[in-house]
Amino acid sequence: MSTENPHPLWQPDPQRIAQAQVTKFQAWAAENHGAPSEGGYAALHRWSVDELDTFWKAVTEWFDVRFATPYARVLGDRSMPGAQWFPGATLNYAEHALRAAATRSDEPALLYVDESHEPRPVTWSELRRQVGSLAAELRALGVRPGDRVSGYLPNIPQAVVALLATAAVGGVWTSCAPDFGARSVLDRFQQVEPVVLFTVDGYRYGGKEHDRRDIVAELRRELPTLRAVVHIPLLGTPAPEGALEWQALTAADEEPVFEQVPFDHPLWVLYSSGTTGLPKAIVQSQGGILVEHLKQLGLHCDLGPEDRFFWYTSTGWMMWNFLVSGLLTGTTIVLYDGSPGYPDTGAQWRVAERTQATLYGTSAAYVMACRKADVHPARDFDLTKVRCVATTGSPLPPDGFRWLHDEVRDDLWIASVSGGTDVCSCFAGAVPTLPVYVGELQAPSLGTDLQSWDPSGKPLIDEVGELVVTNPMPSMPIHFWNDPDGSRYHDSYFDTYPGVWRHGDWITVTSRGSVVIHGRSDSTLNRQGVRMGSADIYEAVERLPEIKESLVIGIEQPDGGYWMPLFVHLVPGAVLDEALLGRIKQTIREQLSPRHVPDEIIEVPGVPHTLTGKRIEVPVKRLLQGTPLEKAVNPGSIDNLDLLHFYEDLARKRA
Repeated sequence: MSTENPHPLWQPDPQRIAQAQVTKFQAWAAENHGAPSEGGYAALHRWSVDELDTFWKAVTEWFDVRFATPYARVLGDRSMPGAQWFPGATLNYAEHALRAAATRSDEPALLYVDESHEPRPVTWSELRRQVGSLAAELRALGVRPGDRVSGYLPNIPQAVVALLATAAVGGVWTSCAPDFGARSVLDRFQQVEPVVLFTVDGYRYGGKEHDRRDIVAELRRELPTLRAVVHIPLLGTPAPEGALEWQALTAADEEPVFEQVPFDHPLWVLYSSGTTGLPKAIVQSQGGILVEHLKQLGLHCDLGPEDRFFWYTSTGWMMWNFLVSGLLTGTTIVLYDGSPGYPDTGAQWRVAERTQATLYGTSAAYVMACRKADVHPARDFDLTKVRCVATTGSPLPPDGFRWLHDEVRDDLWIASVSGGTDVCSCFAGAVPTLPVYVGELQAPSLGTDLQSWDPSGKPLIDEVGELVVTNPMPSMPIHFWNDPDGSRYHDSYFDTYPGVWRHGDWITVTSRGSVVIHGRSDSTLNRQGVRMGSADIYEAVERLPEIKESLVIGIEQPDGGYWMPLFVHLVPGAVLDEALLGRIKQTIREQLSPRHVPDEIIEVPGVPHTLTGKRIEVPVKRLLQGTPLEKAVNPGSIDNLDLLHFYEDLARKRA
């Protein structure tokens, strides 16, 4: 743990520390709110969780949050679930997202990039005008505060306009990416019963056009609550019968009117991956997201009006919502709609270069794929503007840190961050004033009392435990949709430790205050009483050049035994012979421990993922335990259902 890395990989220089927003915030909060002026980030963090009300009040003042009606107090009820933030206050998220238009009207708010990799700007004034026009049209269609508006859209400017117009009228936004099939979309949208659907006729990905008109027709048939469908002709086809034209709805020159809604008014619905049942429909509030994202993007990511913020994401992942919130800090956001690796693995670096991104976010999996494919970002692209590369989706392995340091720049701030769709934010990750240690997240986020607990609820330092948050965060769900008594919400996070959020990750909080993530605790491997996360195994095994990806499962046997197979997906041309088997076992034995060596190593045609790219461990475990496929997994949540038949057949043969 903390003893393995005596020296940081990167350290911010004194000038960078002095210029960071979080440094200025701390000095201001010390003067105005009693925050500690000495002791750096650690002291500020301690104060932010000890004096939760004062901290969040300070955040709203520092970022000049505009309350149309003032709040009675910061925190009404503190209990979890059910904490009440800023009761009495009214505001509007979209109003804050468009504020920079007043001072930066002709500068780009959005840079849109497709697979041609040529950025196209949308100015702040144009964005504000389109939102104003569309918000007026939504009101004319009868959309009222609380009504759901849905988007079946790729990562394009129209999606941002539709989200902001929905928030402006007090509607509730929800979106899916167009690579989701009809069943996956209906599993999500049918729960929330939208009144408007924004759709494209198709999308371009990997150099090909993908027509989605048949799926759109099916969505229209299966969503009886729709009053209007809006057609965006990305592939140039005419609007289907009865659909409205995007162009017509956004043509007016109209100042946006912002509905002032209660702080806890719903802003959007996000969905859990839904691998084993219907996806959870997670509702977050206008005010909660506003203040959480201002803190996260303004203080932790250190973003401001001079920055350009690029995160590779789709509209079906919470990182898209997080990216849009970059507008709150006056930052130009980069929307990339295309394959992460087209026309070659280095594609995302090319986008970062062409858009002059200052903060570039991607997945740990992409970083490791670049390393395997022998990509050399600094050699091949001008990345001098990139100050920070951030990763999420899964823990960034130590080799990923070293590769970014060696291949991008040795003075690169590497921010591995970890959070969840559930809070649409980070529990731990980026801090511009702290050193970066290989394999570690810099620190817990401000206002987040993140701890590692043992099963009895005792906090651990330098030991693996459950990730818990012991105080409420403003962006925690206000509820799940269609969960009237709150039981599903309660059971998801609060049934292990009453009144404390348990996230379902294994973590270590080190004695130096950094955080290590070890993977999901609900797919835990338990060898001879020693628990471990799967991420540690993936990191070791996937260093081998022959292995494209791997999946490890631990299964309790009816006779009390324990079977731990490792599934490996090989790169083309590689063979799982005795030599490779021996090297895999030796790698695990030497880098982890003899206890981690799998019982069997099995070659597979591929590793199944959720639609947002996470490997699915629990459904595969269920299949291997003999659960039938239709009960083990929600087929609409998987990127390649055919792969699961392999595991199903294997379970049959073993039985």
